Amino acid sequence: MALVLHSGSGNKNAYKALIAAEYCGVKVELAKNFEMGVSNKTPEFIKMNPLGKVPVLETPDGAVFESNAIARYVARSKGDNVLYGSSLIEYARVEQWMDFAATEVDTNLARWLYPRLGYWPYIPASEEAGIAGLKRALDALNTHLASNTFLVGHAVTLADIVMTCNLYHGFARILTKTFTSEFPHVERYFWTMVNQPNVKKVIGEVKQADAVPAVQKKAAAPAKPKEVKKEAPKEAPKPVVEALEEEAPKPKPKNPLDLLPPSKMVLDDWKRLYSNTKSNFHEVAVKGFWNMYDPEGYSLWFCEYKYQEENTVSYVTMNKVGGFLQRMDLCRKYAFGKMLVIGSEPPFKLKGLWLFRGQEIPKFVMEEVYDMELYEWTKVDISDEAQKERVNAMIEDLEPFEGEALLDAKCFK
Repeated sequence: MALVLHSGSGNKNAYKALIAAEYCGVKVELAKNFEMGVSNKTPEFIKMNPLGKVPVLETPDGAVFESNAIARYVARSKGDNVLYGSSLIEYARVEQWMDFAATEVDTNLARWLYPRLGYWPYIPASEEAGIAGLKRALDALNTHLASNTFLVGHAVTLADIVMTCNLYHGFARILTKTFTSEFPHVERYFWTMVNQPNVKKVIGEVKQADAVPAVQKKAAAPAKPKEVKKEAPKEAPKPVVEALEEEAPKPKPKNPLDLLPPSKMVLDDWKRLYSNTKSNFHEVAVKGFWNMYDPEGYSLWFCEYKYQEENTVSYVTMNKVGGFLQRMDLCRKYAFGKMLVIGSEPPFKLKGLWLFRGQEIPKFVMEEVYDMELYEWTKVDISDEAQKERVNAMIEDLEPFEGEALLDAKCFK
């Protein structure tokens, strides 16, 4: 008996199992004449998944629901498994990236996309949080893919299939080129994956979204028939106006940095130049930075970790930087940063360069990001050529840096 997948033909969650089947040589058929909203409401379907959600895989031993569980079942249906790596650690990392794709990428994409399609209530604050979370996830993914063609090992695994299906939903519906250009390694990875023959056979040609979908407006409720009533005495309009004024929400206070005089430097232009420069980095990006830099509207700062002697374990030291950059997300609109982990032997050194809007480190950052007090901060004097050259070296991850090798370099943008 062939495995039967109950789902519509264009469901990105169904694609996971169908692509896995292509790689493993497992026969999976889509249920015939499946109609969303009808087929998944029948008593027979509810027996397979009490929530009535798709996809559901019908097997000789019973039904399986949840798309990642279905993909796992398909991938393990044959003994000569090619999608789970070649060792226990690779197996664990496949599972790791599948969880990451679900909890970090798919969840945050949904918070941005589904309200705009009218599936969920649209709440601006929730959308902002979703976009911020998605950027953090894609930044982490971008860093990993800078030195890896695939997520685990040197060939496609189930982790790549699940990640690609989740990214496909975003690329096709809401992630425009302007957005994804900040993550060039993710872009390279996605287009590599969707052009793999086994993936392309299921998904087909992929076209990237041209624009972010507009927020769906709620349809006006149908007018109720008017009841004939005796007119009550009209109230004076003044109290009504006063009541409305009392109920009006207070405007959200502006960030003090938004009240600064306009700057000739457009921070997003610099971030795009940094992200998109693939060759001749010094001539294009570094010199481009100084052409854009506005010393009246922005300031540069060096930072150095106060407790370098503690940095005896490489991955713990790198995790310190990762956590710091996550907590700095609240100032992404106003800052750009480079953090270097320096040295080939412990203790490793943490040093950084930060560009902030205004002439001081923003007060709200100092108050809300506890990591700030763990570093010594020194304002860059751009009239000092030595300091300026140090800025250049940190922007382009120049190695050796101050006579030592770079263990890692991370960018906040």
